[in-house]
Amino acid sequence: MTLAAAARAVLKKRATYASYAVRVDAASGAPGTGAGAMGPGVLHAKAAVARFTLSRYPPPAGLGPFVDFCWVIRWDLRGRPPHEQAILPHPNVNLAFEATGAAVFGVDTKIFTRRLSGQGKALGVRFRAGGFRPFYGEPLVNLNDRVVPAHRILGPAADQACAVVMADTADDAAMVEAAAALLRGARPAEDPVAEQVAELGALITRDRGLYRVAQLAGVSGLPARRLQRMFAQYVGVSPKWVMRRARLHEAALRAEAGGSAAVNWAALAAELGYADQAHLARDFTETIGVPPARYAAGKPALELGRRRGDG
Repeated sequence: MTLAAAARAVLKKRATYASYAVRVDAASGAPGTGAGAMGPGVLHAKAAVARFTLSRYPPPAGLGPFVDFCWVIRWDLRGRPPHEQAILPHPNVNLAFEATGAAVFGVDTKIFTRRLSGQGKALGVRFRAGGFRPFYGEPLVNLNDRVVPAHRILGPAADQACAVVMADTADDAAMVEAAAALLRGARPAEDPVAEQVAELGALITRDRGLYRVAQLAGVSGLPARRLQRMFAQYVGVSPKWVMRRARLHEAALRAEAGGSAAVNWAALAAELGYADQAHLARDFTETIGVPPARYAAGKPALELGRRRGDG
């Protein structure tokens, strides 16, 4: 039996992204949400809000089954030092349009660092977990830790869309619409398994008490081994990896929001399903490169992942 034949609509409610259409201003942190509006995964967000603006927009019309949200980043560091931004990645493929061209970014399994300098902008389309599979047609594990020129997957129209996106006169709406037109032109067929995997991924992110694959199997009604195969083919990483990453995103957000003295690390470890505080500290340090208390104090991480090019 194929995975598609085995798919069942066990989860009906789709998660919504709370930060749609939120803009974080580099000068002031407006509209009042400051570093918190950067969202999970943007490490040391308090420093980031002084270096660039980040806006998120809901999925364009007709692309909801595939796209999580679109994001636009703009920066102006002329006369200022370059900024290196560390990201703790999500289990999502991104299609990014930059001055260097359009590219598909597979799931990064480690932290990556992006260097911003001068003045610039970029547009990204973040796909739902599993949502890029209908465009790619191959197991998503093949894209892990890779950057592929978009024209190799989406054809020459990707380069044409990039030219529209990167035009000096293009505002955010025009940028998003150019990317949307490209994806609509690809005419992806809706895939029930991709939809189901996306719902399961959203559930993991929503439910902090869901941190064992056996629990996910119970909720979905699917055997654990089938879940492993589905996630490998449609997400690129295992459900356990997604659960672990969701816990670390939450831990990093709490650490930065509360500061070192304000966080009850033992209580947070228990809430996130760790065996104890030491377990949380090991996982956090191994992944982010600095113990959680030092991260909360604003200390930089070690170089654990890979560096992406100049912006």
